[in-house]
Amino acid sequence: MLPAVWDRALTELGRSEGGADTLALLVRDQDTRRLLLLRAVLDAAQGADAAVCPPAEKSRLRDDWALLSEADRAGRADRARGPAGGVAASSARARLLYPLTGPWALTCLRGLDPVERPPAPQDARELRRAVAHFSALAATAAARAGIPFTAELTAHDGVLHLPSLGTLHTATAGDTAVRAVHARNRLTLRRPDAPDVTVFLEHGCGAWSGALSWMSAHALPGLVPGAPPMPLDDLAPYRSVRDDPRHRALSAPTTLDDPERKRWLQAWSGTAAALRSGGERRVAEAQALLRCLVPLEMPPDAEGPGESDGGCSATRRDAFGALLCSTPPSPVAFAATLVHELQHAKLAALSDLTTLHQAGSEARYFAPWRPDPRPFDGLLQGAYAHLGLADFFQRRALTADPAHRESAWAQHARYRAQVGATLPALVGSPHLTVRGRRFVDSMAAAYEDMSEHPAPRGHTARAQAYLKAARMLWTRRQTPSTPRLNE
Repeated sequence: MLPAVWDRALTELGRSEGGADTLALLVRDQDTRRLLLLRAVLDAAQGADAAVCPPAEKSRLRDDWALLSEADRAGRADRARGPAGGVAASSARARLLYPLTGPWALTCLRGLDPVERPPAPQDARELRRAVAHFSALAATAAARAGIPFTAELTAHDGVLHLPSLGTLHTATAGDTAVRAVHARNRLTLRRPDAPDVTVFLEHGCGAWSGALSWMSAHALPGLVPGAPPMPLDDLAPYRSVRDDPRHRALSAPTTLDDPERKRWLQAWSGTAAALRSGGERRVAEAQALLRCLVPLEMPPDAEGPGESDGGCSATRRDAFGALLCSTPPSPVAFAATLVHELQHAKLAALSDLTTLHQAGSEARYFAPWRPDPRPFDGLLQGAYAHLGLADFFQRRALTADPAHRESAWAQHARYRAQVGATLPALVGSPHLTVRGRRFVDSMAAAYEDMSEHPAPRGHTARAQAYLKAARMLWTRRQTPSTPRLNE
């Protein structure tokens, strides 16, 4: 049974906030869904036709599941014995709940229920790769839990990725069998006709090796002192977004070089302070919800949410806790990106818990941040993200030093104007459920509360002029048959 969503949570989230209990509710539900998804993969594989999932692959999945279960039991036992076992406990379970496990599991489920029977060769090959990745996931969880084991893994096209540890590159381009042997925090990877590669696990993320064929996973320092490292995942095979129209303009994931990693570190190092300037709860929110960063290529024609930096960012409903983002130009821009995307993550997680509206998918609403009409759900998502940004920049304008105050007021005025242009369609919608009504009414209340500290007149006037121009351009783009709403 899904947990109930109490009224206080709806009110807090509607105001673009979220106390510790409310955020914990969202996280617990998403974690439960992730574990159920993993179990669904195993059940679907065992019930699949032999032409889709041969007996050898079913046996392999059962062995992987047994190793995962042993790792989880070991972690829970260590935790029960006291603080010394806490690292093993969190590390073993973290492998199962890692955001990019979601896209991998859905790939498995799609492959196990193919449209064509027997499946097309390309689909069958992708499923074999996905099943093999389960072995790497189980081996990593067991290694993180400190369990001695031997496992048979497979490198595809010369690459074997071990989540949170790193990637092994083989000399052969095809599939290569790799035997993984773990003992005493040391993982030995053995291949036919190649020297053994020994890697030493590091705390939280990464594994060191002197072998040139090994590339360690990377992480940034914790967001605040004492927080765990933040994975900067530029190696995982399931970090790309494919066949998703919502992310059509999103650039591809990239593997970072040393200069790019340094640029990420520079921006990340000041992000907590920038978040705090827009409200202390923004830091707590990022700590509660963010689990990994996925670097993207820098697209030449995209705009970031905080500044016109040419960057892009996104969250994925199938990868709760992951932020996909091109290299941030500054801590403030990175903080604004986090606020923007975590608003999307909160609303998506809430929508999984409860139905907020029953509107259809017809794209018919004016949204000043987009040139095309939006469906109701897209309008709600965009307005909610911009409400968070309006709040962030208003608080920053009220607390920032004079050198940054005018910029913050300008951004606040524009985002608040955008929200104000969309609220009538949201508040007046007959498609809202009772809980959706409470949520949207809280959004409207937060919008009204911002008027207690208005932006300077010049910024407000420029924001309204921008809004008028955006509406005019949008209206001109529509065909005569398209209803003109929000006017």
